[in-house]
Amino acid sequence: MANSDESSSLFLIFILTMLALPLVPYTILRLFRSVTKKKKTIHCRCSECARSGKYRKSIYKRISNFSTCSNLTVVLLWAVMFVLIYYIKLMSQEVQPFEPYSILGLEPGASESEIKKSYRKLSILYHPDKNPDPEAHNYFVEFISKAYQALTDQTSRENYEKYGHPDGRQGFQMGIALPQFLLNIDGASGGILLLGIVGICILLPLMIAVIYLSRSSKYTGNYVMHHTLYTYFNCIKPSLAPNKVMEVFIKAQEYMEMPVRRTDEEPLQKLFLEVRSELNLDMKNIRTEQAKFWKQHPPLVKMELLIQAHLTRETGNLPPALMKDYKHMLELAPRLLEELMKMAVLPRNPHGHGWLRPAIGVIELSQNIIQAVPLSARKAVGANSEGSAPFLQLPHFSDSTIKKISRKKIRTFQEFREMPLSDRTELLTQIAGLSPSEAKDVELVLEMIPTITLEITCETEGEEGIQEGDLVTMYSWVSLHRPNGLTGAHFHAPYFPFQKEENFWLLLADSNANSVWLSQKVSFMDESTAITAASKTIQETKEALGASVKEINQAVREAIEKVKSGSRLIMGKFQAPAEGNYNLTSYCLCDAWIGVDVKSGVKLKVVKRSRAGTRGGGGGGGVEEAVQEEGGEEEEEEEEEGLDDYESEYSEDEEEVKEDRKGKGKEKLVNGKGKEVEESDEEEEE
Repeated sequence: MANSDESSSLFLIFILTMLALPLVPYTILRLFRSVTKKKKTIHCRCSECARSGKYRKSIYKRISNFSTCSNLTVVLLWAVMFVLIYYIKLMSQEVQPFEPYSILGLEPGASESEIKKSYRKLSILYHPDKNPDPEAHNYFVEFISKAYQALTDQTSRENYEKYGHPDGRQGFQMGIALPQFLLNIDGASGGILLLGIVGICILLPLMIAVIYLSRSSKYTGNYVMHHTLYTYFNCIKPSLAPNKVMEVFIKAQEYMEMPVRRTDEEPLQKLFLEVRSELNLDMKNIRTEQAKFWKQHPPLVKMELLIQAHLTRETGNLPPALMKDYKHMLELAPRLLEELMKMAVLPRNPHGHGWLRPAIGVIELSQNIIQAVPLSARKAVGANSEGSAPFLQLPHFSDSTIKKISRKKIRTFQEFREMPLSDRTELLTQIAGLSPSEAKDVELVLEMIPTITLEITCETEGEEGIQEGDLVTMYSWVSLHRPNGLTGAHFHAPYFPFQKEENFWLLLADSNANSVWLSQKVSFMDESTAITAASKTIQETKEALGASVKEINQAVREAIEKVKSGSRLIMGKFQAPAEGNYNLTSYCLCDAWIGVDVKSGVKLKVVKRSRAGTRGGGGGGGVEEAVQEEGGEEEEEEEEEGLDDYESEYSEDEEEVKEDRKGKGKEKLVNGKGKEVEESDEEEEE
């Protein structure tokens, strides 16, 4: 058996090998991907975004981008490997083979007289009687004496010259790749081993569990406090107008825990005067309203003033402490708004549907916060039902700029986007008074704004038509197109100081009943995940219908091509309601851009279930899909459907809206595709 030093060295070599086997190829693969990866600019390149510095690659940002968990783990493992290599090399130098000639300072084959002469010289230097140093004594006993004995004894010398060792031929030695303290479990080593086992196997897992449980009891998986979700759940109401969503949003526990300092009082008073027109105060009783506003909980007052200052872009003169709170508020806003959206579409009513009105309000608030546009800018002005909000998200645009271009009968944002490039450039430079570089910035942002199209199908798998109680599957292809050809991109938002993904929400809703039947978040950033999900969905659907392998492969290939061209497949299931015709609407709402939301009407016909639970020959239902409508493009249809009316401080209550909807004509569908199937004879007899 090998000695303990050799065993410790073998253990280190074993650990080094286990580290190197996966680490070296993984590092090579990562380096190869980083070198061959094509870097594509997916963020806005206008001058305002460049000045914001959000996408500037400073040294700090480069380090922070590199300092991911995987990268740091790889660097740490390589550091451990280099330490192991150095330590193994050091140990191999300490464990030298026994060389009697080199110890005595002689050449191999030296005569006996030369050996004795060299021994006497070394004895004068290292003999205990001549040198009292303990290290000299050990060297003399362990090396010099043994080397002299090995060379003066005839048998030992012959063994050394023949076998390389004074004792003759050595047997085969085996070592155990374990550290020394595991091989000598006695005394102090046993105690250390016991403490190590207790610490690693008991105390460490217990500590991790305590930290995890203490954190999970306070936060959700999206790093939002449970208390915030509880507050949102209780404050969200079905008749909540979009202008009231702000009051619910700022009640998050994360905002309530922000400190309110005495030094914040004066800056907040100045902010109040600057944003007072956005606070929905009754100007006739301004003193009473102002006193009522300041009597609120101080964190609520602070958060509302900071958000309104952000929406009106009045944050340039904030003191450093308040600026820090302002940025922290914006950093938390995206995930708080996402959780608020989930609370809005959470199934509440007896049919398992969410609420449409507050959901639209949450998305509109998210759009305004990202683009730093006042909520009052959504108020309809004349024939423009969408207000000036979409124009204010463009660089170098102001209220005066919007008034100038409106003189040329540019009423809606969609009309402005659809103008020919030459006409739009002439309008911006000659009418709006923008410089050529500013007009170029506007064009760069317009190229980033997406156009969304929807293709929706509702069906019952394996059956014809839809009967009440069926499990209906909705298949929706959401397609995105940008003039610059990008699919996933970072939106233009120079006043929002943090990077955020561009997300969309797909809703299947009944606007008359204020109910959301299905909801799904859609992202266009991760193409590989979308390809995997679409392939799996198409394959499972075709297999359930009994399609052949060739048909399945063809359908999967087509789905992959659609995903690569900028489409995403969304699938959802809901239970068919009672017998009747339902005029549903599918929404695709963007949480970052203003004026790109689209909707399409969907007619759902549900027939009565047959007596024996089987389908009649002609029994069934159908789905009709309306032409997509963008923003406020067709005002008459918007009024009929009651879908895109923004609820500002001038909005009517839900009961008044419902009364206005009475007596209006049925929804008109254009190019609708659907089929109606007559009921069976058995159903007619019933």
